[in-house]
Amino acid sequence: MAKKQTKTKKCPPYTFFFAPTLKAMDELGGSGTNVEIYNRVLTITPLSNEIINEMHNFTMTEVEYRLAWARTYLKNFGAIESSKQKVWSLTAKGKKMLKDNDIDIKEIQRFTIKKRGKSKATSEEEINVTDSVNWREQITDILQHLDPYAFERLAQRLLRECGFSDVQVTKRSGDGGIDGTGKLRIQGIFSFNVAFQCKRYKGPVGPGAIRDFRGSLGTNIEKGVLITTGTFTKTAKDEASSEGKRLIDLMDGEELINKLAEYGIGLNEVKSYEIDEDFFNSLVEE
Repeated sequence: MAKKQTKTKKCPPYTFFFAPTLKAMDELGGSGTNVEIYNRVLTITPLSNEIINEMHNFTMTEVEYRLAWARTYLKNFGAIESSKQKVWSLTAKGKKMLKDNDIDIKEIQRFTIKKRGKSKATSEEEINVTDSVNWREQITDILQHLDPYAFERLAQRLLRECGFSDVQVTKRSGDGGIDGTGKLRIQGIFSFNVAFQCKRYKGPVGPGAIRDFRGSLGTNIEKGVLITTGTFTKTAKDEASSEGKRLIDLMDGEELINKLAEYGIGLNEVKSYEIDEDFFNSLVEE
């Protein structure tokens, strides 16, 4: 039987992103969200559009995947830390590494391997960036096979949880336009009419979809939200935030899943415990 060929990724390895991650956080004021760090890294690294748009799976680009690895190693090394709100921040150690330009890739790798109790070098495939890989793959598959109207109702529920009111689904499918509308009230003062569109994609959404959605918005709509189970290309993101045009907020597959988990929509958190057998054994009288 012929051996299955594995496609070689063009994206640099996760170790390449150690320095850009620290520098990006420093330029962001010492802290940042995953999205903020990702966007800043793209501005300070010479990555081609081909690499930026390269997919790791249906909901994550290869760059996002490698950045997640970089954050994991830097966190284990003590250079960065994260809050409960998933905001990353530089530690004193991370700031010193940047100041002294002392980012020892091999030392950072050895530290993580030692921390995990590994006796030899471990490849990327042998360490999970997160323990939630399996359930994320499952929910991604479910979302991408949902009935179109069911997916729109899911978006309706999510937007309500996010603070939107009067959220309505248009019940029009296949028109390439608006799937629903709602109102967003900020601090009880400012109110915006919002329209949303849902796309169950397994890959990246391009700028054409952004332009089409923007063109479907009426004059009474102040803001548009495009939700996808896939990702957005860099050119799509640029188009969504183009100056002089109506801004379109984007929610990709990863953020969608994170929000579903945050609000407990179709996802129930399961906690587990590691048993300390030595503790129980110590209670036995000799």
